[in-house]
Amino acid sequence: MRPRDDPRGASEGDDGDGARGHGRTRGGGPDPDGARAADVIARGVRGAEPGEVPGRLCEVAVELLPVIGASVSLRSQGMPVQLSASSPQAAHLSQIQATLGDGPCQSAVEDGAPVLACDLTTGRDAGRWPVFAQQATEAGVRAVYAVPLGSGAACVGTLDLYRDRPGALTDRQLHVARIVAGVMTVALMALPHGDEPETRDGEDDWLSGLASDHDEVYQAVGMIMAQLGVAADDALARLRADAFARGRTALEVARDVIAHRTRFDR
Repeated sequence: MRPRDDPRGASEGDDGDGARGHGRTRGGGPDPDGARAADVIARGVRGAEPGEVPGRLCEVAVELLPVIGASVSLRSQGMPVQLSASSPQAAHLSQIQATLGDGPCQSAVEDGAPVLACDLTTGRDAGRWPVFAQQATEAGVRAVYAVPLGSGAACVGTLDLYRDRPGALTDRQLHVARIVAGVMTVALMALPHGDEPETRDGEDDWLSGLASDHDEVYQAVGMIMAQLGVAADDALARLRADAFARGRTALEVARDVIAHRTRFDR
């Protein structure tokens, strides 16, 4: 569910990218929420190696906001690329959305705007993503807030926030979430790219080490392609369908395929 104000516009004190201007409001007045967020972010990432920053920022989001977990994923062909999470629970929720190809983070990528699922137990939000809502509540999450990294056509992924009880973010909390997402976007774009050419589906080698789970899924997809003689999209669809039917994540099934515990036949 989107916030009542236009989610495509900037929040008060946000100049549009969420990463700058967080110490002052648009009118030039003080922005105490932005200033506190900036202090916590600076403390949270101090001394971190570039590849550690996304994970640190997920932890910062949990410190700043009334949520129990956070994860960050990049937009990608096929499945989102999960980079970091603040906890195993948050990582699992991210994997559920990737497996289903549905959920608030998928909608936020498509819309290029925040998607606030304030109550996954009943009503509109539960009906919009019924399977995800059921699995999320079984995992102890009642609300999910997905904030895009970038916006519109320039959306590169999402910062996903998980809460164990229903409820909305206030305008001030959404402002802080956008600040963290803006800093996350800058941090990801600043990661060293290295000198090697692009790899599968245009994915840069700078993701190596951060996107190991994603690599396992696509290794399994390659094996399924060989087993069934199908294209990559069809192999990924079979992997997802098998995971859904067995109540598992795509990553779990992928690991079984790689270990030869699961084989796909026609």
